[in-house]
Amino acid sequence: MCPGTLNIRVIEFGQHPHRRYNPLLDEWVLVSPHRTQRPWQGQQEGTADERPSYDPTCYLCPGNTRAGGHENPTYASTFVFRNDYSALLGESIESSPIANPLFQAQPVTGECRVICFSPRHDLTLAEMSNFEIDSVVKTWREQYSELAPKFDWVQIFENKGAVMGCSNPHPHGQIWASDAIPTLPAKEAESQLEYFARTGSSMLQDVANAECKSGERVVTETDHWLVIVPFWAVWPFETLLLPKQSTPDFNSMSAEQANDLPNALSQLLVRYDNLFETSFPYSMGWHNCPGNFENPNAWTLHAHFYPPLLRSATIKKFMVGYEMMAEPQRDLTPEQAAARLREVSGVHYKQK
Repeated sequence: MCPGTLNIRVIEFGQHPHRRYNPLLDEWVLVSPHRTQRPWQGQQEGTADERPSYDPTCYLCPGNTRAGGHENPTYASTFVFRNDYSALLGESIESSPIANPLFQAQPVTGECRVICFSPRHDLTLAEMSNFEIDSVVKTWREQYSELAPKFDWVQIFENKGAVMGCSNPHPHGQIWASDAIPTLPAKEAESQLEYFARTGSSMLQDVANAECKSGERVVTETDHWLVIVPFWAVWPFETLLLPKQSTPDFNSMSAEQANDLPNALSQLLVRYDNLFETSFPYSMGWHNCPGNFENPNAWTLHAHFYPPLLRSATIKKFMVGYEMMAEPQRDLTPEQAAARLREVSGVHYKQK
């Protein structure tokens, strides 16, 4: 080889370290597939998850008194209430002038709610029937329709499992609505608008179409929904839930899409649980089109799922060191993760 020339090889995703671009956030992630065999002598999580169908000490079970002193009704399906310890408040506060531009602050108002998915203390979405999940989907849509006209951003999300910081094991999620668009959705908005202006199409719709054709990163699909491990995934078994037809938000969903969504959610969440035969922890959230978005055709409704488990039910991925100081990094490739999720059964392991 002549002095000064480079030994250039074609990237083999399953073998070579490489970086992948996330067009949604305009960020990069380092992929290091050769590290999947490294030994682990670090933290291991507990996996015990046996719970009664009703817990008299649970703040969210029907008929019980919550920590804030309010009594829950004896609800039989989903139950929504204003969060007793809201991160956002409805009162308006004026901001005082700040002379130094390095120390900026602004007031923010909003509303926080809790959604109990079921009266059953021992159930998760993965173990619910499609009919039961349909009640959750309808509640998400109803809450969004009520809050979206009042706020610029409505964040519907769920933290599942103690490892994800969930303070109560009763199946529930949350809604934080605010008069400001948060940082990550704002980045997604900017990227999708730029992509639409350049191509004339929705970024995530183009992603969905390409992934449907390839199938390489598809976990499962239904008539109207697609679940993929995104090409730029950061978490080991991260997934993205997308509609197959362009849909900006919950209000734009067709009846067919709405009826099919519980099936898509069930297929994904059952596979999560079956992967390590445990109640799979994750944080998930819906990204609807923001209020006053200048071009809704550029936005595609989607849900992010971020599970932390890495190798087993007891070993999780940590975002530390290089991830905190430089950029996100993963070992297992998205293609390998998608294949593993595809291969597990669609019947919950507890029902076998």
